[in-house]
Amino acid sequence: MNPVLLAAVGQMAPTTDAAHNRDEVTALAADASAEGVRLLVLPEEAMLVAGEIDASERADVVAREWPAFLAHLSELAMRHDLWIIAGGYEPSGSERPFNTLVVVNPRGELVDVYRKLHLYDAFTYRESDYVTAGQELPPLVLIDGVAVGLVNCYDLRFPELARDLVSRGADVLSVSAAWVAGHRKVEHWTTLLTARAIENTCWVLASGSSSPDCIGTSLVIDPLGVEQAHLPATGRAIGIVPVSLDRIAEVRDALPALSNRRLSAHLSLLD
Repeated sequence: MNPVLLAAVGQMAPTTDAAHNRDEVTALAADASAEGVRLLVLPEEAMLVAGEIDASERADVVAREWPAFLAHLSELAMRHDLWIIAGGYEPSGSERPFNTLVVVNPRGELVDVYRKLHLYDAFTYRESDYVTAGQELPPLVLIDGVAVGLVNCYDLRFPELARDLVSRGADVLSVSAAWVAGHRKVEHWTTLLTARAIENTCWVLASGSSSPDCIGTSLVIDPLGVEQAHLPATGRAIGIVPVSLDRIAEVRDALPALSNRRLSAHLSLLD
């Protein structure tokens, strides 16, 4: 029998107060644990909202709060026998930190990190003004027999990143985001998440920040593009779904788009 991973997307409204944010993460981890969840996905900026911190103080705040954030996740993971994926800001050696997703296992170990590759320089916003871009593709992490690939917010708009993760074996795309509100931004979010699930016939776990300038609306979408959990635009909440590899096999049997790809023809067009 193929593995089933009980997973949760946790939604919260991070602020510039890192201690407050840790309290919110604590509550979400406790809620997830009470339901027997094995994987909790938290938003981008779960550690703190760095863009709202004065530039002259940002590097010092990040240097102080990053180790505290990691230690807190480690303690929660061990206490609740839980895998946690969460977003924070990691010192980079410059005034502009990395926007980093971390994966912590139930032993409290930092298993992997992903430094955001695509910075959100769009719709008049410039994340690159205060963040250093990562240089490496996101990792795959095996969680209770399920391969999970990491996606950070604006990465969602680049389908080749998701396809690379699935080509490497991802069963699940774990998306942590602080999706900035604006005209039709909710539609963009839900459409892109659904498209990534359908075109890759994989699960999508999407945790969104519900801070005042973000849209919340955390989702879990199955490999056929069907919503299995949908959280509101505001507030703290969790959405719990059993992520089944049998569901992936069932969908790929009916819709074998990945195996029907004619990669040699695609590549010849590029020659």
